[in-house]
Amino acid sequence: MEKTYHLMATAAAGLEALVGKELERLNYEHQVENYRVRFDGTARDILNTNVWLRTADRIKIIVGEFEATTFDDLFEGVKALPWEEYLNYDSEFPVAGRSKKSELFSVPDVQAITKKAIVSRLQDAYHIHTRLPENGYFAQLEVMLEKDHVIITLDTTGPSLFKRGYRVNKGGAPLKENFAAALVLLTNWHPDRPFVDPTTGSGTIAIEAALIGRNIAPGLIRDFDVEQMDWFDKSLSETVRDEAEAQADYDRELDIEAFDNDETMIEIAIENAKHAGLSKDIVFTHLAAKDWQTEKVNGVLVSNPPYGERLGELEAAQELYVEMGNVYRQLPSWSKYILTSDLEFETSYGEKATKRRKLYNGAMRVDYFQYWGKRAK
Repeated sequence: MEKTYHLMATAAAGLEALVGKELERLNYEHQVENYRVRFDGTARDILNTNVWLRTADRIKIIVGEFEATTFDDLFEGVKALPWEEYLNYDSEFPVAGRSKKSELFSVPDVQAITKKAIVSRLQDAYHIHTRLPENGYFAQLEVMLEKDHVIITLDTTGPSLFKRGYRVNKGGAPLKENFAAALVLLTNWHPDRPFVDPTTGSGTIAIEAALIGRNIAPGLIRDFDVEQMDWFDKSLSETVRDEAEAQADYDRELDIEAFDNDETMIEIAIENAKHAGLSKDIVFTHLAAKDWQTEKVNGVLVSNPPYGERLGELEAAQELYVEMGNVYRQLPSWSKYILTSDLEFETSYGEKATKRRKLYNGAMRVDYFQYWGKRAK
């Protein structure tokens, strides 16, 4: 019988429920917690979720969890886990650590004891009495303690899932790809409606919208750490990607436009879209937000305008918000979604949002101001 693993998809604060919805769409039963969503799956599911999840950070195997209030508890609990099922005698396995509200609060000590216990288990399992070489495949481990509850995980992803592989140039202060995908998924956009990003920067929001519109798996063109591990069935790499590729819709007509008042950023965005294989799906234009006009109806606009922090002056950002309000109020059938760290945004924009959602762009608190359009007949 195929082995089932206890897994977690890690997520930024505020995006956990979105990751849960994505897992639901992929037919996985799941449990949403702070910063993570738990689910069970096989080796195929590990790769499948790495390839498909748009808003998660990583997929990790939960190797084990137990209670520990002493270093002896920690050592014995870690040593009791079946490490030889995940690591070879020569695997390179650094151990990251975190501790919150636990008796064992010294993270370096927690990491050292965990490492020592794993080494001891592997030495016994592989009958080795010398030091482990650690020159084989890489496996990033993490030991997390919260209120004396230990969870120890193995990362299957490698570089975070936001690293899709298409962004060759970032420009200034870019949004992470998985956060940009979240901004699109939090809207009421459907691929048969117009989509606009008026402050596109390096093009990430528009590119993520096109990936969603075409149902292209975001992890299709990159590799994952799990694929280098000896216990992983290498034939799955091709199978899972072929299945994902078959689900892409390359025939659907998309209407996605993206603007920026910085010509250099438009050049960068075009380059990134080309690397994503989406250069024909997005129309990029050098245009200031205030100069945009449209006859189209029932569209969706998503904007991550410069915050005061990035411009160096909040006044300049607020001036842009005033201009946006003046333009967008003329488009009652459009739904507008604007992300900013300026919690007084509505005052500058000139209208109270239908809804606002608190998110975190990295460590920065930002609000997603949502103005729902009234659908034109």
